[in-house]
Amino acid sequence: MSQEIEPFHAIAIGRLANQLQAEGRSIIHMEFGQPSTGAPSAAIACAHKILDSEPGSYWESPALKDRLSRHYAETYGVEVSPERFILTCGASPALVLALASSFSPGDRVALARPGYVAYRNCLKALHMTPVEIACGEAERFQLTAAALAALDPAPAGVIIASPANPTGTIIAQDEMAAIAKVCAQRGIRIVSDEIYHGLTYVGRARSMLEFAPDCLVVNSFSKYFSMVGWRLGWLLVPAEHTHRARAYMGNLFLTAPTLSQHAGLAALDSREELEGHVEVYRRNRQLLLDALPSLGLATIAPPDGAFYIYADIGHLTNDSLAFCEKLLRDTGVATASGVDFDPENGRRFIRFSFAVSTPEVEDALNRLRPWFAAYPTR
Repeated sequence: MSQEIEPFHAIAIGRLANQLQAEGRSIIHMEFGQPSTGAPSAAIACAHKILDSEPGSYWESPALKDRLSRHYAETYGVEVSPERFILTCGASPALVLALASSFSPGDRVALARPGYVAYRNCLKALHMTPVEIACGEAERFQLTAAALAALDPAPAGVIIASPANPTGTIIAQDEMAAIAKVCAQRGIRIVSDEIYHGLTYVGRARSMLEFAPDCLVVNSFSKYFSMVGWRLGWLLVPAEHTHRARAYMGNLFLTAPTLSQHAGLAALDSREELEGHVEVYRRNRQLLLDALPSLGLATIAPPDGAFYIYADIGHLTNDSLAFCEKLLRDTGVATASGVDFDPENGRRFIRFSFAVSTPEVEDALNRLRPWFAAYPTR
């Protein structure tokens, strides 16, 4: 029997935002975690060349896997065989592939709350049981080794995200090592979602692979590489898991898009351009951090990385979904409700994405200041 899962409410906000935009309204899209920039110029040039010369096929690029292997050696200091990379149609299929090939129906998998909505809902869709661990200000909205050690019985797996969605928080190096140790001791398989790597503002994010060589790593070209629509990602698996994961990949998804694989290879060597995007996000982040307290939004999760501000609006409402809709209709600024990320406490949180242009952030703040000033407190 199929599982009932909650909708992704940010999609409904996005649909309304697009409808208002089609009606002529000026809309600033801060509801989705997607860069407003396009793919790197070298990736686009490569794609044009391939379109003129190749028909495309069911194919997995050996050159791209080799380059990803070099990326892990250069970035994290870990040696990874190219054959451990499974190229996917984005991070979402990589997550499904990781869960489906690693766990069985009924297995319990731990995750942080708040956390990315699809973790919970993919687990439910695959007839697994999400074990959500409440993570608040004291834990910097992140999982801890102590919380995993306290679970009784131990779950079959855990999903780690650092930087995290919706908060942007990063797990410190010593805590990553402690989590890896607890999981090794208790037989908990780690799935590490590292899609926001490269987007950090207070030091760098460490890969869980540095601490747990047998973990599964999910990543994609959507965020740092600014290639959301190209639908290209990867799952990095332990050597002994490659045969099983490839069997699942072949049957569920076939292969990643040929064109995207060629473009992704070019994107990996476009760092100067991509670091320019990070500097824009850095400026946008600071603009919001400077302005939000004057709007009454003084309690936010530490945005160490990614491109989100997760703000407490509990003094204004206990229905953040209705709040986001009113905010959008009144100001044209689209945001995401916290209920997507935390079904228990998310009614008092909203998420701003600052992966837009700096002028858009400035425009949004000009619209938000009078609106929040006039909004009644509870």
